Amino acid sequence: MSAIVWLAVVSLAAWCWLLLCQGFFWRTDVRLPPRREPHDWPSVCVVVPARDEAAVLPDSLPSLLAQDYPGQAEVFLIDDGSADGTGELARELSARVGGLPLTVDSPGEPPAGWTGKLWAVRHGIGLARARDPEYLLLTDADIAHAPDSLRELVSAARSGGFDMVSLMARLRVASPWERLVVPAFVYFFAQLYPFRRIGRPGARTAAAAGGCVLLRADAAARARVPDAIRHAVIDDVALARAVRGGGGRIWLGLAEGVDSVRPYPRLHDLWRMVSRSAYAQLRHSPLLLLGTVAGLCVVYLVPPGAVVAGGVLGSTAAVVFGAVAWAVMAGTYLPMLRYYGLPLWLAPLLPFTAFLYLLMTVDSAVQHYRGRGAAWKGRTYARPGAVADESRTGL
Repeated sequence: MSAIVWLAVVSLAAWCWLLLCQGFFWRTDVRLPPRREPHDWPSVCVVVPARDEAAVLPDSLPSLLAQDYPGQAEVFLIDDGSADGTGELARELSARVGGLPLTVDSPGEPPAGWTGKLWAVRHGIGLARARDPEYLLLTDADIAHAPDSLRELVSAARSGGFDMVSLMARLRVASPWERLVVPAFVYFFAQLYPFRRIGRPGARTAAAAGGCVLLRADAAARARVPDAIRHAVIDDVALARAVRGGGGRIWLGLAEGVDSVRPYPRLHDLWRMVSRSAYAQLRHSPLLLLGTVAGLCVVYLVPPGAVVAGGVLGSTAAVVFGAVAWAVMAGTYLPMLRYYGLPLWLAPLLPFTAFLYLLMTVDSAVQHYRGRGAAWKGRTYARPGAVADESRTGL
């Protein structure tokens, strides 16, 4: 057989393995597990790290303040050096809409070895400890919650005996580029960290979605969170590993009623969102980068390439194997498109989207070696433990 036929066969084999043996990652039915409301509602402190979030805060903070929670709850918004009046706006929104008590505070600049977000989270947890809560809800400033979000999370954690329950917020898909790129972001994340495996007792797979994490306060203390992960750029995965390493049970699933309100209208915006941390995901390893690029090419680019090349060269086998692999790929993407309410004809375009992610990953590595590094809210980190660069150029 020719090389293109062999590549198509390898790609099809890879897709058969992904379809059946990777935790059924492509299914979107992993939602909050069966739950019942507790007889006594535990106290909860909500910690919101916020840096230059004035544009999205009016769409997110009122939803937290308006939580219909029967127990004691309080919100701590940590204004991490914002230059757009985030803290003042938060106080105005609280005075206007009422609801849960809100405390706005600032941690000052992070010391060396800390990412800015985790330094803000540490400050918020420190303030919350004075209330002695049973649970902490760590949520980003761009996340809007349904009125029953907190009580559903607490019910699920209590009923299932979980130390951490995390929901992958439904991201915005309003612009054409968001529709093309955003569902694939969640799809690729689930492929790396199959949700079904995460919730199993004794499972090795550990991940969370940093936008919405309910965490037992004693589990956080046992895992030394956030101090133990203070340098982590991809803090949600590091958090899950720390909690599991401390003996905690964790769960991750797709959200209903937890939505990101942050817009990414242009490809440039999405590009920055992905590339700021993609190389950190690969532990800044050139070998892992090469392996990832090769894997993306074989798994996602070979099927349509084999169909085109086979048609040009008159190789029926290349066309058949490539088309079947492409069909399996598109089929696994359909549930994610349905979850986001998008047209199913986008499924065959997944190879193009994967190619964009390949380029974003390579660009992330290029930025790292140029000294830009990963970023969060305008701070860049050239390597773990590096001192933050305060130029406000990131998302």
